[in-house]
Amino acid sequence: MIDGSKRVTRTEAAIAAIRRKMAGAPGVRLPSIRSLAEHQKVSKSTIVEAYDRLIAEGEVEARPGSGFFAVARPRALPLDETRQPLDPAIDPLWIMRRSLATRDSAAQPGCGWLPEQWLPTDLLRRVFRSVASQDRANLTAYGMPQGYPPLREQLAWRLHERDVAADPNNILLTDSATRSIDVVCRRLAQAGDTVLVDDPGYFNFRAMMQAQRINVVGVPFTQDGPDLDRFASACVEHRPKLYLTTAVLHNPTGANIGVGTAHRLLKLADAHDLIVVEDCICADLDPRPSPGLAALDRFERVVLVGSFSKTLGGALRCGFIATRGDWIEGFTDLALATSFGAGEIAAQTIHRLLINGSYRRHLDALRPRLAQAMVFTIEHLEKLGFSLWTRPEAGMFVWARLPGELDSSDIAMRALDHGMMLAPGNAFSPTRTASRYLRFNVAQCTDKRVFDVLARTMRA
Repeated sequence: MIDGSKRVTRTEAAIAAIRRKMAGAPGVRLPSIRSLAEHQKVSKSTIVEAYDRLIAEGEVEARPGSGFFAVARPRALPLDETRQPLDPAIDPLWIMRRSLATRDSAAQPGCGWLPEQWLPTDLLRRVFRSVASQDRANLTAYGMPQGYPPLREQLAWRLHERDVAADPNNILLTDSATRSIDVVCRRLAQAGDTVLVDDPGYFNFRAMMQAQRINVVGVPFTQDGPDLDRFASACVEHRPKLYLTTAVLHNPTGANIGVGTAHRLLKLADAHDLIVVEDCICADLDPRPSPGLAALDRFERVVLVGSFSKTLGGALRCGFIATRGDWIEGFTDLALATSFGAGEIAAQTIHRLLINGSYRRHLDALRPRLAQAMVFTIEHLEKLGFSLWTRPEAGMFVWARLPGELDSSDIAMRALDHGMMLAPGNAFSPTRTASRYLRFNVAQCTDKRVFDVLARTMRA
């Protein structure tokens, strides 16, 4: 859809004029820079920029001494023009695609991140500029093998505050929590192995395992953590290598694992020679940090991964792996082999935010704001007849059951017609048993119009 309120630049107008000349004539010779500049009544530099963009996009070919030509092959259509809508009930990546594709034009109660206006954008801009202007800022070189040492030291200190006994030498920095999980699973499992995940659980765990041709088995998740009887049975039947989970502020339910359940889970992991990968990406949203699995395990069988995307946004890419000493070299080597390490500018920026108190002050303002949004969202969902799976104590996610016989994938597809992106339950369920549920991001639900649209789609 074209937004008529957006002003077209001279370069964009020149690109459009060139494309009109190329339409239906692959291989045609295009006007020179001078002639096109005179015809468009713009500077030559504007036409140069237009041609540079079209060359970069593969639409135009520059032949020295001959000029510019439309490429002989047809231009590829954008993906959105060719991709058919996929059933959200069977596609674990549906939420990610729709969230990213519609983020500028749709309400997004189904996405997994904070609204832009909730993020400290001006602060990030100032700190980034300050870091980049320093002589010791690494703007050009590859980073250290394990990542920026001062941030690893700061992360270890912060983890100690949550009673997680981390050593800076046993922390590896990556560019995201997703990348961290990818490295861990590539190192500890192989194609054909089996991993356990929560049902419901974070949908991208399954997507990553499928990409690595690893088998996924879901374990029912309860308000206190995984169903341990079913967990034990799955260990006997499938002999899994790993268990992937979000123990603190679980995604999508918002629950925290109980201490008793955590202890018994770790005993089962030891008995069945199972490694637990704990994603703590939402832990900083908890005002009263709950003991996760890594705090109880002391890095015997738990590998801890995380990042700052849930609190600082997805653009500042920096994640980490915290593990036991004899595993860190293997993770580091694999990260180097597949990405040559993580860049340092994001790590330096986050380090500055941590040491100058800005990050703490941001969290002090963010947590109560999320708590208010949680109350608001739950109140309006219950008015519409939803029933809550549990009442989260903190965080951004609510897992709610639709009234009657309504199907969440049907509701999600209808909501798209009204410009709203929802997260249907079966995207989070390996066994496709959550068709009556939706995950709501309370930070994205503070506008009452979200519930007006939801009510209309439910009536429809």
